[in-house]
Amino acid sequence: MDKMIYLLTGCLFLVCCGQKTVTEKWVATAPATESYGLTPAFNQDSAYTYVERQVQFGPRVPNTEAHKACAQYLASELDRFGAKIYIQETVLTAYNGDRLQASNIIGSFNPEQTKRVLLFAHWDSRPYSDQDPDAGNHRKPIDGADDGASGVGVLLEIARQISLNPIDKGIDIIFFDAEDYGTPVFLNENSYNTFCLGSQFWAKNPHVPNYKAEYGILLDMVGSKNATFYKEGYSVQYAAPIVEKVWSTARNLGYGKFFIQASHPRITDDHQYVNELRNIPSIDIINLNPATDHGFGSYWHTQQDKMDLIDRETLKAVGQTVLEVIYKK
Repeated sequence: MDKMIYLLTGCLFLVCCGQKTVTEKWVATAPATESYGLTPAFNQDSAYTYVERQVQFGPRVPNTEAHKACAQYLASELDRFGAKIYIQETVLTAYNGDRLQASNIIGSFNPEQTKRVLLFAHWDSRPYSDQDPDAGNHRKPIDGADDGASGVGVLLEIARQISLNPIDKGIDIIFFDAEDYGTPVFLNENSYNTFCLGSQFWAKNPHVPNYKAEYGILLDMVGSKNATFYKEGYSVQYAAPIVEKVWSTARNLGYGKFFIQASHPRITDDHQYVNELRNIPSIDIINLNPATDHGFGSYWHTQQDKMDLIDRETLKAVGQTVLEVIYKK
């Protein structure tokens, strides 16, 4: 059986397409031994390893060798789990005019199904530690263990579970690039639309013409200890029923201490553009901390965003909740 990898190249205003064929390899695996009814059990140790593996490449900043190597790894893992792979390779223009060699990495399960669910995260890491208390670190890239790698790690484990436990709907997993290359704080300039470049590109140029999904779930910063996921403003504005479905599912699974029954102001993130440019009702599961000035964890966009932040219990809470949502009718 052949599997198609679609390579899309261009810029934000122009896209050219090509494709190549690779041979699909199937590996016999044992079924999951633990189960939540019809829902497979999310393995937090596996997810942790996926986070760790990304961080081991180094900061995944566009135009670096670490970025290129990690892109190959992510695509190969989705391929290994039996997804149909699409790679959107494009050149994006950053806030300062830098030309970014970017890749949106997409794995589709059951591509023939019309009923689809979109799961997504960003896989790049920020080139600046512009929130670091030490100004000497402001131009250093971050490891991005939580801000980037955690969401991707959870989705890789979800992909692995789908490969072991067939699902009756189409699932598309997208790893968006160039989410975190926005205007740094130390320039004191308007940063509107300078973040989330990969999702903006995809929303205008989806990997499948006229792509639609019933709903979408974004995972961003979903791995730190004692994370708190408030009901973010854009999520409630565009996809309130999905917010309630996810938060009630988390509560029923015993993860209420993570999924807080309270609202939070709107956050510019990849889901905003999926909602506004693609009209797919999408929510953001993101660690928010109303006690900080910027609303995120104290490690956000600092040199502290390292593997020692990552907590298996948090990964489990998010991953099991999302699995429960997508496997239940």
